[in-house]
Amino acid sequence: MPMHRAIFAHSLLAAMMIVEPARGAPAPLLDTATSSGPDLILANGHVKTPDGWAEALAVHEGVIIAVGSSEEVARLRKDGTRTIDLGGRTVLPGLHDLHVHPIYAGVREAQCKIPQGSNLERTLNLVRACVDKAKPGDWIIGGQWDASALGKIPNRAMLDKVAPNNPVYLEDTSGHSNWVNSQVLKLAGVTKETPNPPGGIFERDADGVPSGVQRESAVDVISRITPKPTLAQAEAGLRWSLQQMLSFGITSFTEAAVGFTAGGATELATYAAIADAGQLKQRVRLCITWAPGVPSTLSAIASRNIYSRNRLAADCVKIFLDGVPTDSHTAGMLEPYAGGVGGRNDEASRMGLLLIQQDVLDKAVADFDRQGLTVKFHAAGDAAVREGLNAIEAARKANGFTPNMHNVGHNVFVAPGDIKRARAIGATFEVSPYLWGPTPINDDITKAVGPETIERVWPVREMLEADALVVPGSDWSVVPSVNPWIGLEQLVTRQRSGGSADSFGKSEAISFEQAFRIFTENSARQEGMGNKVGRIVPGMLADIIVTNQNPFAVPPTKIHETRVDMTFIEGELVYRADVGEPAK
Repeated sequence: MPMHRAIFAHSLLAAMMIVEPARGAPAPLLDTATSSGPDLILANGHVKTPDGWAEALAVHEGVIIAVGSSEEVARLRKDGTRTIDLGGRTVLPGLHDLHVHPIYAGVREAQCKIPQGSNLERTLNLVRACVDKAKPGDWIIGGQWDASALGKIPNRAMLDKVAPNNPVYLEDTSGHSNWVNSQVLKLAGVTKETPNPPGGIFERDADGVPSGVQRESAVDVISRITPKPTLAQAEAGLRWSLQQMLSFGITSFTEAAVGFTAGGATELATYAAIADAGQLKQRVRLCITWAPGVPSTLSAIASRNIYSRNRLAADCVKIFLDGVPTDSHTAGMLEPYAGGVGGRNDEASRMGLLLIQQDVLDKAVADFDRQGLTVKFHAAGDAAVREGLNAIEAARKANGFTPNMHNVGHNVFVAPGDIKRARAIGATFEVSPYLWGPTPINDDITKAVGPETIERVWPVREMLEADALVVPGSDWSVVPSVNPWIGLEQLVTRQRSGGSADSFGKSEAISFEQAFRIFTENSARQEGMGNKVGRIVPGMLADIIVTNQNPFAVPPTKIHETRVDMTFIEGELVYRADVGEPAK
């Protein structure tokens, strides 16, 4: 802390103990008689506090020093104080996204883009258009496709027709499958004799020849020969994504899989370079991907502190436990899938995949826990969720309860008994509400697991009733937009944005108050920042947003229409929409 801030804080403490008020009590106005007064005042608005609503707040050196009526806060104004008249707009704590892929999302903007939900004809026409802009031999890389939208599982011959002279590599919406043409299979050396890799599947035709669709670790066999983004391309993609997230009011986020797009070293260097250039405004946690038997992942983890910066913590490890419960049937399930996968009669088509043995996982998680690292699991199926919870429990038994908030990500399906375990072992559930309306990928999930299992899809209501800690993650760009207001609405409605006759997991819907807490207080607690951000009270950092409407006062089907006019991080205005000059 700079010396002048320390002196200011001491003077405040001497005048009045800075404590959060008891529920129902008014937030105290801090005595600034011995200080230079606030740098910033936001007045004449609706300010969300833990107890209700205020009209104004004051900020000094990035810290909220007063919350109250506009008249009370105005008395603190000194020469040099900047005052913003909110004109009735709403002030909320900044939002968190604890599972996002910003480099991946930004890099994809320059690739061959296929809007989610595109049918086969449109998809092939878009690929043909990308080929027409390229030179023969150039790679065509992009996505996203879904088997349900295409109408069938695709194959290499479809791409061969539109791209006979270019290698084509298309990722599906989940990122757990890819679709390539024959030229790519040849470049990768994949033939009829190529066996499935451990934890992966080459889909095959009736003659046993790889069809051009790969699942899980078979994706890596192909992706390792594709051109990787350069450092400059990764930096440009990240800068674009950071601005996108600020425009939606996201003030903190977790990069959920460092190494996924450009490789671990390049992505760590990208974040550090952006931070060193002063362009990283959000508070960021980096989860570095680890897999057993892959030395490069351990090297990336060992180098983490080289790349850590102010507001940038490389203190998390990402571990993939299974795949996804779509047409691929690669999410690990406790009960069999409904039906099989065409051309396959293996155990994976019935029960999915578990990518790491329990004993190997337990040892690794306990070791990372001892190192002070938080572990984030990818676990979509209920068998994988159980495996992740088992590993967290093993780490607690080995090391005791550490500050590391290990979390299981996705949780598409969770057994009721496992939901009840989470609080006792200090495990967090990270869920993906941006996916909770009816969508093409959810059509795939419904078809894969059947109508009975789908009733409890993403059981967030049960998680909250069990007093588990629940936090949100968009998984962008698996979803088309990083807009958190879509996720907030769908937590409440479980319908399409704006409401719809059809729904997805309606019995697991929750209130908006609960949803908002997931995006703010819960997330701050998960990230070890509960004493700094997530609430608007004196003494907290001014990570706050100004919105055009009060989402607490509109019908649930209007929540997604919320727009962010301003985003502040530690009192600094880091984003302002084009709504005119609100300051004076």
